[in-house]
Amino acid sequence: MFENYTEILKNLEEAAHLRKIQDFTAKDEKYIYIAGKRLLNLSSNNYLGFADNRRVTEQFLQTAGAKYSFGSASARLLTGTLPVYKELESLICELFQTEGTLLFNSGYHANVGVNSSLAQKGDVIFSDKLNHASIIDGMQLSQGKFFRYPHNDMEALEKLLKRERNNFRDAVIVSESVFSMDGDIADIEKLVELKNRYSCMLVLDEAHAFGVFGKKGLGVCETLGLIEQIDLIVGTFGKAIGSVGAFATGKKVLIDYLINKARSFIFSTSLPPVNIAFSKWIIENELPKTYLKRQKMLELGKKFNSQSHIVPVIIGENDKTVEMCDILYQNGYFTLPIRPPTVPVGTSRIRISLTTEIEEKDMDKLLEILKCNITG
Repeated sequence: MFENYTEILKNLEEAAHLRKIQDFTAKDEKYIYIAGKRLLNLSSNNYLGFADNRRVTEQFLQTAGAKYSFGSASARLLTGTLPVYKELESLICELFQTEGTLLFNSGYHANVGVNSSLAQKGDVIFSDKLNHASIIDGMQLSQGKFFRYPHNDMEALEKLLKRERNNFRDAVIVSESVFSMDGDIADIEKLVELKNRYSCMLVLDEAHAFGVFGKKGLGVCETLGLIEQIDLIVGTFGKAIGSVGAFATGKKVLIDYLINKARSFIFSTSLPPVNIAFSKWIIENELPKTYLKRQKMLELGKKFNSQSHIVPVIIGENDKTVEMCDILYQNGYFTLPIRPPTVPVGTSRIRISLTTEIEEKDMDKLLEILKCNITG
């Protein structure tokens, strides 16, 4: 009865497309260990180095962590809320100057919950074609209709809005700010202009920008001074903050609506209080110290022709991408092959994630290896 699955896995392997979970020995700030081999970790979302920082962990546990439990055992609408949850939501509201905030268990939970519930029957979503899988999954679960416009193509989006907007009751435009696989940045100013002109809600996923961009680390919207123009901002604690979980913040009516309609929130056991407390502690105590480091990291990204701290090295074919990762592994670098459906067919790549711990000198040898092997 399992022959079909076996055949699918075989086909994936033959196409250099089979995914396997790596067996890591340990992680230590910018390094990762596999079978005793130390590698520079270029595949982490731990942009500020908090997740594997012993000083940070020990200081949190000594000053704040001891009073929080490691389990919640309930959804928040049952008995899964304690004061620290409300404190973190209030902190996010204070930072963003928004009316309401709702915590989710992960960025995936947040995007699925938001995009599956906002659009009801008779509504429509307009989504960037390269938006994260969690946004796509949410739209597919919604009762509304959705259209995907070519990546960052504002002219194409406006043509869609002109053609389709009046055919629906409520409309949502959704985009990432920093795109997770390309490292480029959405034209948020134009998105705001279009959402106002065509009477749409604007949802912006700042997952890879929260903690990195802006003086306070609030994201690209802070850098542009556009926070108040966004109806709903999604951010995560599992990347730059080095913790786990996510949030949606914005208009109170939308937050109240999500509490009642977002199934990924309603039916999920809440994160343990200790994780909520850790996210809050990082944002209050550690994030404010990182501005100069973050700026240095973003400047390094610019040197590699990226708009952010994410540097894509597009190779094209699956097998060649896997082979390149193996070459880099032998030379002390840990990278992963990014293949379809994560990225479009024919654009398999190595996604280099910079962190504040990585210096320009760490990249010199890597660039030489890429240059020799990609250009021949």
